[in-house]
Amino acid sequence: MSKILFLEDEEIIREVLTEYMLVAGYDVVGCSNGDEAIKLLDEGAALTEDAEKTGIDLAVLDINVKGSSGIEVLKHIRKTTGHRLGVIMLTAYDDVNMQLEAFNSFADDYITKPASPIILLKRIEAVLRRTKQLSEKEHAQKNAEWDEKELYVDEDGYEASYKGNKLGLTVSEFLLLKTLKSQPGRVFTREQLINNIFNDEYIGNDRIIDAHVKNLRKKLPEPWIETVVGVGYKWRA
Repeated sequence: MSKILFLEDEEIIREVLTEYMLVAGYDVVGCSNGDEAIKLLDEGAALTEDAEKTGIDLAVLDINVKGSSGIEVLKHIRKTTGHRLGVIMLTAYDDVNMQLEAFNSFADDYITKPASPIILLKRIEAVLRRTKQLSEKEHAQKNAEWDEKELYVDEDGYEASYKGNKLGLTVSEFLLLKTLKSQPGRVFTREQLINNIFNDEYIGNDRIIDAHVKNLRKKLPEPWIETVVGVGYKWRA
């Protein structure tokens, strides 16, 4: 059973959406304060004794809450637990700049309120599907297989490494890397990249892919991604 941390300060919305998640078979930990959410995450990490796990499989975070904002909680998640925990931002702001800030902070998805419970469940399902981790045994086997190849892409483990060092990619960044690298020299449009990353489940401005490319470029040791003005992006052949 997947465990979801749900940060939402509006009690009625929290109760209604929590009920839908429970009926869908998820274990839900709800809170209304950003500082409380951070505390729950830190306590979970201490219990698991594993920096890459928190006891939480996915977080749904409202941005405008008391205490630490949802964005600050998101940044805390990425700083302390890496990029294997899925995060969906939930807010009343229908603002491209706010969406960009969330994605630049490595959110996996973004939903504006009022949120349809069914759409939220579908987004949760999609993010969990993309962030499903390997078992400890499988992960250990994959680590043992890593070598000193310059750029190694572990498609099963959703990991990429350069000369044996993990790049620390989010799931969206990994899928973007995998898509571009799969056909060097081919130009992918933004729409095609969004479809490959979000499986046709993303609704919004296709320019959001630019933020993912920007973040991915920062983590790559070489300028492998080229911009094709007016079209999209390609992996250098």
